[in-house]
Amino acid sequence: MQTADVVIVGGGIVGASIAYHLTASGCRDVLIIERESALGKGSTGKSMGGVRAQFSTPVSIQMSMYSIPFYAGFEEHLGYPCDYRPQGYLFCATNDQQMAYLRTNYAQQVKMGLKDVRLLGGDEIRGMFPQLRGDDIVGGSFCSSDGFVDPYSAMIGFMTWATDHGAALWKNTAVTGLVRDADGIASVETTRGAVATRKVVDCAGAWAARVARFVGLDLPVEPLRRMLVPSEPFDEFPHTAPMIIDMSNGFHFRPEARGFLLAWNDPEETAGFKTEFDSGFVEKILTRAADRVPCFANLPVNPKRAWAGLYEMTPDHHPILGEAPGVPGFFLANGFSGHGVMHAPATGKILSDLILTGKTDLIDASLLNLARFAEGRLIHESAIL
Repeated sequence: MQTADVVIVGGGIVGASIAYHLTASGCRDVLIIERESALGKGSTGKSMGGVRAQFSTPVSIQMSMYSIPFYAGFEEHLGYPCDYRPQGYLFCATNDQQMAYLRTNYAQQVKMGLKDVRLLGGDEIRGMFPQLRGDDIVGGSFCSSDGFVDPYSAMIGFMTWATDHGAALWKNTAVTGLVRDADGIASVETTRGAVATRKVVDCAGAWAARVARFVGLDLPVEPLRRMLVPSEPFDEFPHTAPMIIDMSNGFHFRPEARGFLLAWNDPEETAGFKTEFDSGFVEKILTRAADRVPCFANLPVNPKRAWAGLYEMTPDHHPILGEAPGVPGFFLANGFSGHGVMHAPATGKILSDLILTGKTDLIDASLLNLARFAEGRLIHESAIL
């Protein structure tokens, strides 16, 4: 039987980051198991790639304040590109309640040490982007170090560095069971045979609950479809623009290649493993796009290029990180609720610390453990896109 110090189930960006951080910390006997023939076929390759520190909860802000500088130095430290573009995130408030919310978040962000964030008045936003319909914009918040990365490139960079430094990657391999003994996790059963190990990390994204069931855990992670619509080349809006969020309805967009990438979280969407794009979504999102950006009434869109991916939602929209209660050696890194790419560097650091030393200085890890749901310690994060 093969052996490994740590087995990571799932080779998306979170699993790749954990593999990198473990390997960089000197743990070279790491095995990543990916059921697909290529990496990134789950949620990673379908992500919008946004990275931001403009959250409302300290733990999310802390994770971003590790992750964004990490992406900024990614190529320098790993030798691979991640295409970090610090074009910012601009939240546009359309009433006083939204503006008060942004002010509260801003105070929290500054208290945590975020230096690049600032509050804007409505006139300032209208001056920055006269192409927006701005009659109802009362103000907003902007952070210049927020921006976007290429999720696929970042995932490949993490994984290539890890495998170049001793980690092993099995593709086309499914995990079929987990074996426990009196001390906890004993081995992983796969379609390529069993692997003896004392430490397993569940990084299976939207499919994480299925892996957790192998050890009798009921993981509150469920898939939710999110759809993205790219435009054809379009030059009537500046390509230097940040991610712009219309807080009146959640519509948001950013430059992508020579066009724009449009997103909106349809409140009528229901949970489930739905990965097909719904063509009816195009009209819904273009209506909201043209309302906020009048020139987008002329935005050319080919529905065949649009796609759907899965968010992995938890009841409080925060991830589940750390060792599972009652299952020694079984670690969880899932439930990112749309923030897996942006928080992948921090997650890799946190899980690596917890696996190797039992503690981490990056966050108070107990805030994000699985036990919080049974204990009623849910974290309220309202800055969800």
